Parts: sequence; C-alpha cells; structure tokens
Amino acid sequence: MRVRVLCVVFTILLGDFPGTFLGNPIGTRVGISPFGQATTAYGQTSSKAADEDTVSTDTAGNEPAREDSAKKQLEVIVLGNAQDAGYPQAGCDRECCKLARSNPSARRFATSLAIVDHANSKRYLFECTPDFREQLYLLDQLAPIDSGRAKLDGIFLTHAHIGHYAGLIHLGREVMSTDRLPVFCMPRMKAFLSSNGPWNQLVDLEQIQLKKLAAGQILSLGTSCSVVPFLVPHRDEYSETVGFEIALNECTMMFLPDIDKWEKWEVPIESLIARCDMALLDGTFFDGSELPGRDMSQIPHPFITESLSRFKKLPVGERRKIHFIHFNHTNPVLRAESDANRQILELQMHVAEQGQRFRF
Repeated sequence: MRVRVLCVVFTILLGDFPGTFLGNPIGTRVGISPFGQATTAYGQTSSKAADEDTVSTDTAGNEPAREDSAKKQLEVIVLGNAQDAGYPQAGCDRECCKLARSNPSARRFATSLAIVDHANSKRYLFECTPDFREQLYLLDQLAPIDSGRAKLDGIFLTHAHIGHYAGLIHLGREVMSTDRLPVFCMPRMKAFLSSNGPWNQLVDLEQIQLKKLAAGQILSLGTSCSVVPFLVPHRDEYSETVGFEIALNECTMMFLPDIDKWEKWEVPIESLIARCDMALLDGTFFDGSELPGRDMSQIPHPFITESLSRFKKLPVGERRKIHFIHFNHTNPVLRAESDANRQILELQMHVAEQGQRFRF
C-alpha cells in the first residue's frame, strides 16, 4: 500500500520563503527578483502533513523513495504578474514607476504563465505578451529544453487586449519565423487574428496555426494535462474573453487574469474556487483611488479590496487557494512592504510572484 502525502515547500533564489501554502499561515511576503523563483508542490492530501517533498512509503516502513512518474513532472511557472503594459509603464512619472526605473529588480513583465510537461518535454504558454522576448528567455532559464526542438508547443490566448496577444509579433519572419506553432483561441479571437494585419500574415505564412477553442469543451494536452476555457464578462471590443481551468494530474488550477466586476458574471466565482486547488485571479487594481481623473467604470475590474471583502467569508482552506495576479503599475501590491500586501496575507490569500513555480 502506498500513501501519498502533500508536501508544500518554497525555495527562493534570494532566501527562504517564510511560511507555506495550505499549511502554516503565511508570513511576511518577500521580494523576488525577475529571475528569482518560489516553488510549491501540490498534490493529493492525506490525513498527515509532511515537511519533505512528496514521497511514497510502504507498509513495511522502508526508506521513502521519491516518485519518478509523470505525476511529478508537471509545473506551472509565473512568467509575469503585471497588467498588460508591464511595470514600470510607459509615460508614467509617478512615484510608483520611479521605484521600478531606479531598481531593476522591482520590474515586472505582463501576466503570463507557462505549463511545463517535463516528462514529455513540452512547454505551453498562456498569454503572449509584449514582454514575450524576455519571458521566453526566463522560461529557458527556469525550464530549459534540448536545443534543436521547438521553443514552444502551443500558446493559449484569453482575449484581444494588447497585453495578452501582442507578443505574437515575435513569431513572424522578422524574428523567430516559427513553423505552424499552435495558437489556441476562441472563435472571435480566431477571426480577429485571421482578418487583421499583421497577425493574418502569421497565418498566411503558416508561422502559426490557429486552433479554435469552445467554451466548456476539454482540450487534452496529454494523459496528465487538459484545458477547459470558460467565458467571462469583459470589454470585448475585438474578441470574447475567457479564463481557463487547467487540469494537472489530480489537481485543477484556474487562471482568470481579466474580468469585469464579480457581480456582472452569472457564475458565482466561489463555485469555481471550490472545485479547484489553486486560483489565479484578477487583481488589476487594489482599490478605486489609483487613477485620479480616470473614469474607473470604463475599465472595470474587481478591486482587490472588493475581493477581500467577498472572499473573507470563505473557509480558510478556500482562501488559501487564491493568488491575485495582473497588477496595474499603480497597484501597491507590487511593493512587497505595502499595507496592501499585509491585508492580503492577513486573510491568508496570496500575491502571485514573477518566477514563482508550482509543481503538480
């Protein structure tokens, strides 16, 4: 008989991370450089907790042996946690961006994830941002592949706002000139890319192959990983907007970087949190004071303060699943020492960090 034990461990290049997810309360958050990393292991829980990596033991009490199966070979890497324009943002002379300009380690790329299937040597990108060049390099540093094979096995797009697809320019003949790289997107997004330049040139030259997704339909990426898109309300000028439920071995991760207010969606967000093991959620603005002179109703997002007020009613186990992401350059969450971070951590929710790694 084998017993599977959940292990939750962090390692950061710049030092130890104080606290664990799904275990002891999180301590004070620390800053991570753009090329730093924090690692968390997720898996099936048993009645006992462990302080080591997930291991298997037998009833005879033999020495624990690390499992080498594919179930230990799926990884999610956060390649960026900022809003579409990154941090610092062009044209911003406010104090929020002065910090990032004077301190390169504070800079952040636009929100993007990588799914790495180590067992099958495959890498998938979620969002193709204006920071694609740097993010691909970051991915190569954290999860290198053999030379001579395709850099990516597919790209998933949530919608047609600039921070989520503009990096496709790097796939054209002026840069990588990829060969039929699969780009997975919804029908309106597919039509937008197919009928507007310069994106349609990528299609015509077969540098990308557009693969149409359908809401609620499962797309398998192998025996241990699958993706399901779900529609959400957002400013859909050129395309629909989706989030993704991503199955990774026995676990499920939700990726929802962009949505209008929670109450505009007919689906209670709590119901999706309940059926996943980890939720990366829209945290664009901390509150409504960040853009003086702008009508915030024209760029609706759930403020983190609104989300905290809503989610604090959840059991602590549900709250610990939540990781905010997609931070505007004005969002104080980008500063590790801010009161905004303290409020999130006190409620045992989290801030997704660039370079963070989650193993499933």
